[in-house]
Amino acid sequence: MHPLRVAGFLLAALTLSSCVSSAMYTSRVETRHPPEGEFVSLETGQLHLVDQGDGAPVLMIHGASANVREFMITLVPELQDNQLRLLIPDRPGHGYSDRFEDADQLGEQASAFANAVRQRTDEPVVVVGHSFGGAVALRFALDYPELTRSVVLIAPVTHDWGSGGITWYNQAAALPVIGYPFSHIAPLVGPSAARSSLTNLFAPAPVPDDYAERLGVDLLFRPPNFRANAHDMVSLQSEIQKQDDRYAGELAVKVVVFSGSGDTVIKPALHAARLKRELPDNVVLVKLDDEGHMPHHQKAPMIADTISRLARGESVQLSDFET
Repeated sequence: MHPLRVAGFLLAALTLSSCVSSAMYTSRVETRHPPEGEFVSLETGQLHLVDQGDGAPVLMIHGASANVREFMITLVPELQDNQLRLLIPDRPGHGYSDRFEDADQLGEQASAFANAVRQRTDEPVVVVGHSFGGAVALRFALDYPELTRSVVLIAPVTHDWGSGGITWYNQAAALPVIGYPFSHIAPLVGPSAARSSLTNLFAPAPVPDDYAERLGVDLLFRPPNFRANAHDMVSLQSEIQKQDDRYAGELAVKVVVFSGSGDTVIKPALHAARLKRELPDNVVLVKLDDEGHMPHHQKAPMIADTISRLARGESVQLSDFET
C-alpha cells in the first residue's frame, strides 16, 4: 500500500478514536456541570442565561475560556441581596450557548445580549465585563447606548495591543481543516494544562480553593467550545480595532475599571490605562497592586458594591476607593 494512503488511514483512525473519546468526555463533563440557567430563543440560536433577582438590571459578560459560573462563584453571592436583577449569559459557543453565525465578531455578541436584555427588561443595564468580556461590554455600550446605564470593566481588553498574545493551540484550533481534529484532542491534555496555568492567571493573588471545579473549566475542552474559544481569540485583535477609535467620540456613560497591577495576561498599560487617558472624565480607574487578572475574586465585595451603587444611579469617584 502506498505510504500516503497508509498515513491517510492512520489519520482517519486517530480522528475517529479522538471523536469517540471526546464524546465520552463531553457526556461526563456535562453530567458533572449541567446548565444553571434557562434558554433564551434568538433568531441566531439559543442563549443560555442565568436570570436571577428582582430590581435594577445588571448584565454580566464573562471572559475567554469561561462560562456563567465565573460570576456565579464570585460576584453573585455579593450581589444577590442588593435588589438587582442579574442577567448572566454564556457567551456564544461557551458554556451552553449556541455558537451563532459570525459570533467571532464583537458586534454580533453584543447584539445577542441586547436582544436578550430587551426580552427581560425595559430598563437600561449596568454592563459588567471581565477580560474578553470587557471588549464585548464596551461594544454593547457603543452600539446600544439606550440600553446602557453604566459600565464596569474587570481586567479588560480595550485596545489593539500590537503583536503577539495568541497561543499556538488557539491558532491551530481555529484553522479551517486541521482545527476540527485538533479540537478533538483537546480533552486529552487541556484540563490538566488549564489547571497548571491558574497560578499565573491569579498571581500575585492566590488561586481560590476548588476554583477549576467550581468554574467547570472542563466545559471548555468539549471540542465545539474549544474551537469557538479559539475563533474568539484569533479574531479579537482585528475586532477590537473596529471599535477602539470610537470610545472618545461615542462612549458617554460612566465607566469604572478595576485593573490588577500584576496582570500578566492583559497588560494594564495597553488597555485600562489607555482607556483612562482617552476618556479622563468618564473613566474611574481603580488600580489594585495586590491583584492580577482575576481581581473579582478577592475584591468581590468592593466590585459588587460599585455595581450596586451604579445600578441605583449613585455617583462613583476614585476617592471612594482610596484608603
